[in-house]
Amino acid sequence: MNKTEKGAVVSGLKERLARASTIYVTDFTGLKVKNVTELRRRFRGLGVEYVVVKNTLAQRALKDVSVSGLDGVLNGPTGLVLAGADPIAAAKVLADFQKEFERPAVKAGLVDGRVVTAADVKRLATLPSREQLLSQIAGAFQAPLAGFVGVMSSLTYQMVGALEALRAQRSSAA
Repeated sequence: MNKTEKGAVVSGLKERLARASTIYVTDFTGLKVKNVTELRRRFRGLGVEYVVVKNTLAQRALKDVSVSGLDGVLNGPTGLVLAGADPIAAAKVLADFQKEFERPAVKAGLVDGRVVTAADVKRLATLPSREQLLSQIAGAFQAPLAGFVGVMSSLTYQMVGALEALRAQRSSAA
Protein backbone atom coordinates (compact mmCIF):
# COMPACT_ATOMS: atom_id res chain seq x y z
CA MET A 1 0.00 0.00 0.00
CA ASN A 2 1.19 3.48 -0.71
CA LYS A 3 0.83 6.40 1.69
CA THR A 4 -2.45 7.62 0.17
CA GLU A 5 -4.10 4.19 0.47
CA LYS A 6 -2.90 3.85 4.06
CA GLY A 7 -4.33 7.29 4.85
CA ALA A 8 -7.67 6.27 3.38
CA VAL A 9 -7.73 3.07 5.45
CA VAL A 10 -6.88 4.97 8.62
CA SER A 11 -9.55 7.63 8.02
CA GLY A 12 -12.18 4.95 7.31
CA LEU A 13 -11.17 3.10 10.45
CA LYS A 14 -11.28 6.32 12.48
CA GLU A 15 -14.91 6.88 11.42
CA ARG A 16 -15.84 3.33 12.44
CA LEU A 17 -13.99 3.61 15.75
CA ALA A 18 -15.72 6.90 16.55
CA ARG A 19 -19.12 5.18 16.17
CA ALA A 20 -18.16 2.13 18.26
CA SER A 21 -18.47 2.29 22.03
CA THR A 22 -17.20 -1.29 22.29
CA ILE A 23 -14.10 -2.74 20.62
CA TYR A 24 -12.91 -6.33 20.90
CA VAL A 25 -9.47 -7.26 19.54
CA THR A 26 -9.26 -10.80 18.18
CA ASP A 27 -6.66 -13.09 16.66
CA PHE A 28 -8.18 -14.76 13.61
CA THR A 29 -5.26 -17.14 12.92
CA GLY A 30 -6.53 -20.43 11.54
CA LEU A 31 -9.91 -19.17 10.36
CA LYS A 32 -10.78 -19.88 6.78
CA VAL A 33 -12.19 -17.16 4.56
CA LYS A 34 -15.65 -18.76 4.58
CA ASN A 35 -15.59 -18.77 8.40
CA VAL A 36 -14.64 -15.09 8.56
CA THR A 37 -17.46 -14.37 6.11
CA GLU A 38 -19.89 -16.30 8.34
CA LEU A 39 -18.67 -14.38 11.40
CA ARG A 40 -19.17 -11.07 9.61
CA ARG A 41 -22.68 -12.17 8.58
CA ARG A 42 -23.58 -12.95 12.20
CA PHE A 43 -22.21 -9.62 13.36
CA ARG A 44 -23.95 -7.71 10.58
CA GLY A 45 -27.32 -8.95 11.88
CA LEU A 46 -26.58 -7.12 15.13
CA GLY A 47 -25.20 -3.95 13.54
CA VAL A 48 -21.64 -4.91 14.53
CA GLU A 49 -18.63 -4.75 12.20
CA TYR A 50 -15.65 -7.11 12.00
CA VAL A 51 -12.61 -5.47 10.45
CA VAL A 52 -9.28 -7.12 9.66
CA VAL A 53 -6.60 -4.46 9.71
CA LYS A 54 -2.84 -4.05 9.90
CA ASN A 55 -1.66 -3.36 13.43
CA THR A 56 0.24 -0.18 12.57
CA LEU A 57 -2.80 1.29 10.83
CA ALA A 58 -5.03 0.29 13.75
CA GLN A 59 -2.63 1.92 16.21
CA ARG A 60 -2.60 5.10 14.16
CA ALA A 61 -6.41 5.21 13.95
CA LEU A 62 -6.84 4.46 17.67
CA LYS A 63 -4.37 7.21 18.53
CA ASP A 64 -6.20 9.68 16.27
CA VAL A 65 -9.55 9.03 18.00
CA SER A 66 -7.91 9.15 21.46
CA VAL A 67 -8.49 5.51 22.34
CA SER A 68 -5.78 4.03 24.52
CA GLY A 69 -5.14 0.77 26.30
CA LEU A 70 -5.11 -1.57 23.31
CA ASP A 71 -1.57 -0.96 22.04
CA GLY A 72 -0.19 -3.99 23.91
CA VAL A 73 -2.54 -6.45 22.18
CA LEU A 74 -2.13 -5.17 18.63
CA ASN A 75 0.34 -7.79 17.44
CA GLY A 76 -0.01 -10.68 15.06
CA PRO A 77 -3.10 -11.13 12.87
CA THR A 78 -5.68 -8.73 14.24
CA GLY A 79 -9.41 -8.42 13.70
CA LEU A 80 -11.42 -5.68 15.38
CA VAL A 81 -15.01 -6.18 16.47
CA LEU A 82 -16.65 -2.75 16.46
CA ALA A 83 -19.90 -2.88 18.41
CA GLY A 84 -22.34 -0.17 19.30
CA ALA A 85 -24.44 0.14 22.42
CA ASP A 86 -24.77 -3.56 23.21
CA PRO A 87 -21.40 -5.12 24.12
CA ILE A 88 -23.08 -8.28 25.38
CA ALA A 89 -24.58 -9.27 22.02
CA ALA A 90 -21.20 -9.00 20.28
CA ALA A 91 -19.53 -10.98 23.09
CA LYS A 92 -22.19 -13.71 22.76
CA VAL A 93 -21.58 -14.01 19.01
CA LEU A 94 -17.83 -14.28 19.62
CA ALA A 95 -18.31 -16.92 22.34
CA ASP A 96 -20.72 -18.96 20.20
CA PHE A 97 -18.38 -18.76 17.22
CA GLN A 98 -15.43 -19.84 19.37
CA LYS A 99 -17.39 -22.86 20.60
CA GLU A 100 -18.19 -23.80 17.02
CA PHE A 101 -14.83 -23.16 15.30
CA GLU A 102 -12.39 -22.64 18.23
CA ARG A 103 -11.47 -19.29 16.69
CA PRO A 104 -11.11 -16.26 16.74
CA ALA A 105 -9.28 -15.87 20.03
CA VAL A 106 -10.15 -12.71 21.92
CA LYS A 107 -7.06 -10.80 23.00
CA ALA A 108 -8.71 -7.93 24.89
CA GLY A 109 -11.39 -5.32 24.51
CA LEU A 110 -12.58 -1.86 25.32
CA VAL A 111 -16.09 -1.41 26.70
CA ASP A 112 -17.23 2.17 27.25
CA GLY A 113 -13.63 3.35 27.58
CA ARG A 114 -12.63 0.60 30.03
CA VAL A 115 -10.08 -2.04 29.02
CA VAL A 116 -11.34 -5.61 29.52
CA THR A 117 -9.47 -8.90 29.31
CA ALA A 118 -10.42 -11.97 27.31
CA ALA A 119 -11.86 -13.51 30.50
CA ASP A 120 -14.04 -10.42 30.99
CA VAL A 121 -15.36 -10.79 27.45
CA LYS A 122 -16.27 -14.42 28.20
CA ARG A 123 -18.11 -13.29 31.34
CA LEU A 124 -19.97 -10.65 29.33
CA ALA A 125 -21.11 -13.39 26.97
CA THR A 126 -22.75 -15.24 29.87
CA LEU A 127 -24.85 -12.25 30.93
CA PRO A 128 -28.47 -12.03 29.80
CA SER A 129 -29.16 -9.79 26.83
CA ARG A 130 -30.42 -6.23 27.25
CA GLU A 131 -33.98 -7.28 26.39
CA GLN A 132 -33.89 -10.08 28.95
CA LEU A 133 -32.63 -7.72 31.66
CA LEU A 134 -35.32 -5.18 30.84
CA SER A 135 -38.03 -7.85 30.99
CA GLN A 136 -36.69 -9.03 34.37
CA ILE A 137 -36.84 -5.47 35.69
CA ALA A 138 -40.35 -5.03 34.34
CA GLY A 139 -41.38 -8.30 36.00
CA ALA A 140 -39.89 -7.15 39.29
CA PHE A 141 -41.92 -3.92 39.11
CA GLN A 142 -45.06 -5.72 37.94
CA ALA A 143 -45.12 -8.42 40.66
CA PRO A 144 -45.99 -6.17 43.64
CA LEU A 145 -48.59 -4.33 41.58
CA ALA A 146 -50.19 -7.62 40.54
CA GLY A 147 -50.25 -8.71 44.20
CA PHE A 148 -51.91 -5.45 45.23
CA VAL A 149 -54.55 -5.79 42.51
CA GLY A 150 -55.19 -9.38 43.65
CA VAL A 151 -55.69 -8.30 47.27
CA MET A 152 -58.03 -5.47 46.26
CA SER A 153 -59.98 -7.83 44.03
CA SER A 154 -60.38 -10.41 46.81
CA LEU A 155 -61.56 -7.68 49.23
CA THR A 156 -64.18 -6.64 46.70
CA TYR A 157 -65.37 -10.26 46.31
CA GLN A 158 -65.52 -10.66 50.11
CA MET A 159 -67.55 -7.46 50.43
CA VAL A 160 -69.95 -8.58 47.70
CA GLY A 161 -70.22 -12.01 49.37
CA ALA A 162 -70.97 -10.43 52.77
CA LEU A 163 -73.63 -8.15 51.26
CA GLU A 164 -75.19 -11.10 49.41
CA ALA A 165 -75.30 -13.15 52.63
CA LEU A 166 -76.89 -10.23 54.49
CA ARG A 167 -79.50 -9.84 51.74
CA ALA A 168 -80.26 -13.54 51.80
CA GLN A 169 -80.56 -13.51 55.60
CA ARG A 170 -82.95 -10.55 55.56
CA SER A 171 -85.06 -11.99 52.75
CA SER A 172 -85.43 -15.34 54.58
CA ALA A 173 -86.29 -13.57 57.89
CA ALA A 174 -89.02 -11.51 56.23
